[in-house]
Amino acid sequence: MRLLLIRHGETPENARGEISSEYPGPGLTEMGERQAAAIPQALEDEPISAIYASTLVRTSITATPLATRRGLPIQVVEGAQEIYAGVWEHRSDEEAFRGYLEPIVAWWHDRSVRIEGGEDGHGFFARFDGAVERIVSQHSDDETVALFSHGAAIRVWSAGTAENLDEESSSGLRLDNTGMVVMEGSPSAGWRMTRWSGQPIGGAFLADGHPDPGGEGDIAD
Repeated sequence: MRLLLIRHGETPENARGEISSEYPGPGLTEMGERQAAAIPQALEDEPISAIYASTLVRTSITATPLATRRGLPIQVVEGAQEIYAGVWEHRSDEEAFRGYLEPIVAWWHDRSVRIEGGEDGHGFFARFDGAVERIVSQHSDDETVALFSHGAAIRVWSAGTAENLDEESSSGLRLDNTGMVVMEGSPSAGWRMTRWSGQPIGGAFLADGHPDPGGEGDIAD
């Protein structure tokens, strides 16, 4: 299977550089709407047979232009939501960025490390793996499906799951709003990353320059 993991469009919290992971979450900014509107053309050549979104509303909003163009329903899947930020929710300062990102980086070596007030690596990978497994179980091996999810969740799951990525090779990979990671394989056979589009897939002109703890490749010094 080809799994297109697409980050949602820009939200007001993204524009303010805030960490945001709570349900139901915000909608999109005007820029986010433009990013979402560019997705159908960017994926025109992809034979997408199904569209999924996380439980947070910004992913369904981002998926709507593509779903409308393809005449496909948006299927909401539990488990594909953002890595829960705990006590760092809605903060935009350096202490919060470190408090959120440092435990996530530590998951390369110890998935029992927990974000303060949030989740640990075991819990995150179990739920995201579960979401992917439920999607895969509904499709054949030769299908392409799109899953709209979140910056940190996509980056961490892809890097921690793909056989051709490791800590060193993935450390500098960004994922801007509406960036996309393509994974090919299955839960049983394993996954390989075949494309990492860090900028918005609709074009670099849709990129924004705000601080972005969900999409940054590295923790700032």
